[in-house]
Amino acid sequence: MGFRGFTTVSIQAVVLALPHRAWSRILLIAALVTTLTLLHFPAFGVEDALPLPRFVSLRSDTVNVRSGPGVRYPIEWVFTKRFMPVEVLEEFEVWRKIRDWQGTEGWVHQTMLSGKRSAIVTGEVRDLRHESDGHASVVARIEPGVVGQLLDCHGAWCRVEFDGQKGYLPKAEFWGAYPNETIN
Repeated sequence: MGFRGFTTVSIQAVVLALPHRAWSRILLIAALVTTLTLLHFPAFGVEDALPLPRFVSLRSDTVNVRSGPGVRYPIEWVFTKRFMPVEVLEEFEVWRKIRDWQGTEGWVHQTMLSGKRSAIVTGEVRDLRHESDGHASVVARIEPGVVGQLLDCHGAWCRVEFDGQKGYLPKAEFWGAYPNETIN
């Protein structure tokens, strides 16, 4: 005798007693639920809804860059500069095709990227200014290839931080922000 007068029936007996049609329906429902789950949750393989292209930075000081989106593709090179800005060009499942400031492209796993914005100085030695004005006092002189944190951008100038020194650089003097982009 089972709970409150009901007869206890073995689950195994019920499963074996299901007709073939019932199994077909169960499998169809399971497939439908799985498909809807995969479409709903980005962690299960659907690309980000973020705009392309976009700037991000490297999360680690060792990032393998592959020739294609997957571990079966060979590593073409290794980036070794943490926080270096890169541009995401394409997405495929958990893989991102990126481009660095020199135009080198390849695929990296999304976990190797951070949404933190950064900037890399290009060209020649640049003057980090106290204010967003070409005549403002110089806070520091920044060498080409130095990576810093991008704090905000309005118009042609961005506020940045290089090794604890905060100041302003024109967008034309670094790579890591689009010409008409505003960053708060």
